[in-house]
Amino acid sequence: MHKVALLRGDGIGPEITDAAVRVIEAAGVNIEWVDLAGGQDVKEKFGTPLPDETLEAYLDCGVGFKGPFAVEMDDEMIRPKLRSGQQVQRAYNSATNALRREGGGYAAVRLARSYPGVPAPIPGIDVAIIREISEDLYVASEYTSGDDTAVALKIISRKASEKVSRFAFEFAKTHGRKQMTAIHKANVLKQTDGLFLRVVRETAEQYPGIELNDRFIDASCALIVSNPALFDVAVMPNQYGDIFSDLCSSAAGSLGLGAGATYGTQACLFEPVHGTAPDIAGKGVANPVSQILSGVLMLRHLKEETAAAAIEKAVETALTDSGNHTPDIGGSATTQQLTRAIIEHI
Repeated sequence: MHKVALLRGDGIGPEITDAAVRVIEAAGVNIEWVDLAGGQDVKEKFGTPLPDETLEAYLDCGVGFKGPFAVEMDDEMIRPKLRSGQQVQRAYNSATNALRREGGGYAAVRLARSYPGVPAPIPGIDVAIIREISEDLYVASEYTSGDDTAVALKIISRKASEKVSRFAFEFAKTHGRKQMTAIHKANVLKQTDGLFLRVVRETAEQYPGIELNDRFIDASCALIVSNPALFDVAVMPNQYGDIFSDLCSSAAGSLGLGAGATYGTQACLFEPVHGTAPDIAGKGVANPVSQILSGVLMLRHLKEETAAAAIEKAVETALTDSGNHTPDIGGSATTQQLTRAIIEHI
């Protein structure tokens, strides 16, 4: 039996995580779900969206299945308690970042794909976006100088770049993908992005069966719209990956269709690519597919390949019927209707 930490999230989070749990259980996977407290309701009660007890339980499980967490501009930094031997207080700008980084997160995967039968602004997208997650601007190492200047530090290291590059090439190899694109802006950021690009090129030499090319982030955003077949697997620094993955998922039909995961040395976190959608929370119309397909990534991590493949195929089949489409993809089906259809196909 697998032991998995379950964090239901905010907004539509509880609805779509419950749907995904039903689908995973229907596929016959034996999981002990460890239900953990986190999010805005917990913040109102305990003063933090991520209590130390929740963080420790997640790390103890080593695998987390999480709904989206809300992030507010005025949220205070999350400061987990110091563990034995630690001298420096850690601080994170969100509960999600705290979970990722406390788990030793180094690579985030976002899958964007156009599905037959689903209206999409850009048909033909099928790309795995692999994003370094431990550094770059998005770790929010910031400070202010007086009232008029704010500074954010962009840090790129050889160690982190090597780790995510190797992960990306191994992902491509194990998933039968033949092309890697390194996305960067090394023509301007010659030291930081330049180092990242050099490391990816060095890593590529160890994978002769995978073709490497590189593209600027701005050109990549244009090309995914005009010629999506150019992209198979793409690896990039943290900030570019966050932006590019949302673009790809939306162009493929909806953020509600993209799977997501963060792989770490201590724990791995599986979560949808979208936010909490408070405008539709509680209405029963949220698309559960992103959460379900994130569960597929989790099952593959747990070596439950048969169940993962069955769910993946069931999602694809269910989406061919427009009667199962939720409002974000042009239909009127409810969360429960789409979930039932997926379970029936399993």
